[in-house]
Amino acid sequence: MRRSARLAAMTKILVDRPNRIVSLSEFVERFGAAKSTVSEDLAIIRDVFAKEGLGRIETLTGAAGGVRYVPLPTAQEIAAVVEELCAELASPERILPGGFLYISDLVSSPWLTYRVGEIFAAHFHAKAPDAVVTLETRGIPIALMTARALDVPLAIVRRVNRVTEGTVVTTNYVSGSAKRIETMSLSRRALSPGMKVVIIDDFMKAGGSARGLVDLVGEFGAEVAGIGVLVETAEPRQKLVGEYVSLAVLETVDVERRCVKVRPSHWVTQRV
Repeated sequence: MRRSARLAAMTKILVDRPNRIVSLSEFVERFGAAKSTVSEDLAIIRDVFAKEGLGRIETLTGAAGGVRYVPLPTAQEIAAVVEELCAELASPERILPGGFLYISDLVSSPWLTYRVGEIFAAHFHAKAPDAVVTLETRGIPIALMTARALDVPLAIVRRVNRVTEGTVVTTNYVSGSAKRIETMSLSRRALSPGMKVVIIDDFMKAGGSARGLVDLVGEFGAEVAGIGVLVETAEPRQKLVGEYVSLAVLETVDVERRCVKVRPSHWVTQRV
């Protein structure tokens, strides 16, 4: 195989397996090339990715070593994704009776959730999480894409117990906005003591659900490495959780004037 063709194939393999280690022997056996040649090819891919801001190619040494692709969206790419998200959210047609905003189509968009997953994965990558946790149901697509980009399993917390989950751990929490007592549960098989997890959600108002997830994770003896939210509301300013990352801030929804005000979060703007 010509080097140009081999480079294209190797790049495809690495990008399709974000954060998953691929051994050099796999490339050697697949393409019938010497290990030194494969190493030279990887150096070319690494340099191009670094120069063009396409992510990072890491080489790991040792018996379980190899090479992996780490998605690292640039500040400009993050800003472009969030700008598109804000433009979609600002559409008056999304306003529902009662001042709610329709976002189900956005959190189900493969392209948007794929990019958002890479953004969250890049931010939490340094903390080396072992799993991603989310609360059903709208947060699942974003959490799944984040888990894919981190190459870790996804644990879905249920509001209603299911027999297919086996033995579960259940906790009660106070909904931050409605001030109601809610219940959430997670299978005992989903997490183990000592694991580090990232919590991903689609929407945060007061942070009651996120607080409940933090408490539930603590019941497993696991540690919360970070919280990522697609959209948060500007009010209340004081959330029930401390540190978290959001991409967009919903300021107001004026039903009478059919007006929605939404902006990129401070975390996004400070990177541009």
